[in-house]
Amino acid sequence: MNRLFYLPLYLIAILPFPLVYFLSDCLYFLFYYILHYRKKIVRINLENSFPSLSPSELKTIEQEFYHHFCDVLFEAIKALTISKKTILKRFKITNPEMLEAFYLENRSIVLYTAHMGNWEWLSFTPHYTRFATSTFYQPLSNSYINKLMYQIRSRFGTHCIPSQQGYKELLRFKNEGVLSLNCIIGDQSPKHNSQRYTATFMNQETDFMVGGDRIAAKLKQAVLYPEIRKPKRGHYELTFKVIEQGPAHEEKNKCINAYIELLEHNIRKQPALWLWSHRRWIDKHSYN
Repeated sequence: MNRLFYLPLYLIAILPFPLVYFLSDCLYFLFYYILHYRKKIVRINLENSFPSLSPSELKTIEQEFYHHFCDVLFEAIKALTISKKTILKRFKITNPEMLEAFYLENRSIVLYTAHMGNWEWLSFTPHYTRFATSTFYQPLSNSYINKLMYQIRSRFGTHCIPSQQGYKELLRFKNEGVLSLNCIIGDQSPKHNSQRYTATFMNQETDFMVGGDRIAAKLKQAVLYPEIRKPKRGHYELTFKVIEQGPAHEEKNKCINAYIELLEHNIRKQPALWLWSHRRWIDKHSYN
């Protein structure tokens, strides 16, 4: 990637974290108070997800979400230049031995992830494991942003795979004897022509994609959920939770149901860390 093409972003990325978070605070003020960026979507999603909370409690979560969301944007840019030493300080994995145990058992893993915490910093996992790491992604129509995100996600060795090619690539890994840790985001809305599974999630009937579950079953991979917490600004802790030990899935949709339960539990502990600006229930509610 031509760094001159992304020079403004690299100028931000080389700034120390205090200045980066000052810029994040400025963006928060712009998004929240001036542009009202997706504020109606966020508000409806929160109201329907937490019907027992008071308006003041919902507003607190709303404001905390916007602060966090702006931090994630700038932390993603910071990943262009962040050092390994800083990563190990700010991104902790509490139980890396779980990955090592699966590696020694010769099992690849589907990491059933979500838009929780800083999902872009999951690209730092090569520092913590011997697995080859990959992540599925949807190519963006904006080529400038698409190339930037590819650079951020692949910088430390993560193999970025377009979602449509995901199964074929993981099958190739298996045939070549490559043990892999494969990040698949499971909280996106399925496309209209895609298979889906409907369940109650955050107090609402919600459609989920079934791709991650099906891929893990076909390739006989273990399935983990990365529970994320944010102890303080700019610091994240990840704890792996077992969804499926593998190699076989006896119960249909078992992985999806376990994923939904773990994700909702994670959200309820720190609700501001989830991506509330997503039109997650667009078919169920009007955001107009």
